[in-house]
Amino acid sequence: MASISWWKPTPPAWSLQVAWFGLKQHCVKGRVPEWLTSGNMHHQWLLLAACFWVIFMFMVASKFITLTFKDPEVYGAKQEFLFLTTVPDVGKLPEEEHFPEELKPTGKMLPESRLVQPLVHTERLELIRNVCRDEALKNLSHTAVSKFVLDRIFVCDKHKILFCQTPKVGNTQWKKVLIVLNVLYFTSWWWYRKSRVRAACRKATTETGGGAFPSIEDIPENVVHDHEKNGLPRLSSFSDTEIQKRLKTYFKFFIVRDPFERLISAFKDKFVHNPRFEPWYRHEIAPGIIRKYRRNRTETRGIQFEDFVRYLGDPNHRWLDLQFGDHIIHWVTFVQLCAPCEITYSVIGHHETLEDDAPYILKEAGIDHLVSYPTIPPGITVYNRTKVEHYFLGISKRDIRRLYARFEGDFKLFGYQKPDFLLN
Repeated sequence: MASISWWKPTPPAWSLQVAWFGLKQHCVKGRVPEWLTSGNMHHQWLLLAACFWVIFMFMVASKFITLTFKDPEVYGAKQEFLFLTTVPDVGKLPEEEHFPEELKPTGKMLPESRLVQPLVHTERLELIRNVCRDEALKNLSHTAVSKFVLDRIFVCDKHKILFCQTPKVGNTQWKKVLIVLNVLYFTSWWWYRKSRVRAACRKATTETGGGAFPSIEDIPENVVHDHEKNGLPRLSSFSDTEIQKRLKTYFKFFIVRDPFERLISAFKDKFVHNPRFEPWYRHEIAPGIIRKYRRNRTETRGIQFEDFVRYLGDPNHRWLDLQFGDHIIHWVTFVQLCAPCEITYSVIGHHETLEDDAPYILKEAGIDHLVSYPTIPPGITVYNRTKVEHYFLGISKRDIRRLYARFEGDFKLFGYQKPDFLLN
């Protein structure tokens, strides 16, 4: 037929595409091409079938393309939801490059361990309640809420938080967190004008609109440990009525650590390295311990861990504690520091699981959108049994058992395993 004489058995690829497109256009418009009105009826039906096949395939392809493009959007929405629930923020979500490295939340985004955090902390609090009810451990688990205890508790009125200081478990970083929260809202403007952190406060106010420090690392170490300048009021500075009000209504927490490993850390920090240059530990406290507890009087070395263990395990250690004053906070029991059976704490964090516990505490306190716990170096919080064995090597079983007898309350209250490898 003349009308289709251009259709050859082996047409070029471009001519086949043009013909196919034209056929589709005619079919879509609902009319048959003129060149199909004559000729073989069989060919006509075949071409009509081809027309409907093109329409069918076009509909399937369109549906497939639509589904393919929808999936990433749904996944992206889920990802955005997960991110916002992990690091919520007020207003616009900050860009990644504007988020300081020191303030990035520790750990991965919503790992499986985070999902069981509420259960873990509920079990910890339940364990404390059970041990507190144990009459056999009453002398080891109970203490009066004295001025000594109230001096250990720092107050953040702005966010209704109480933090009990337990040295050698990462307290410096938690105090920095509270300073970030407290310092720009501190009510003593005289302190604000005179303190060493004035410049940092002004910088924070300018750069963040008065919200917080741009980095926890901006806070100088000497300010953190100077309680005249760090802007952290102690609970003991309030009236009895105000103390009770805060104890009943504020979010309360503290951090614990394996008791024996904490003692090793305290010994190294105060008597071996002494990084903050506190000479009274070596020149006043150490000689006092050596005079009373060193067995070999001809030994001229400085204080040894064995001397330290004998001092701490002595049932009559209190008379020496009175001479040392508040310096003993680095090695007294958690019970003596924070009175966990007398004060109902909201959360008890563990140094060994701090990577998970720190974000959980910030979230429960309602401040996770304001500040994050500084990045934790890998492995630094893991319990080190080899180190514990090394320090206790050569110390008599009697002395170790006496030491355990004093700290048994801490072991049981906070679920730490009895160190049988040292006791038997």
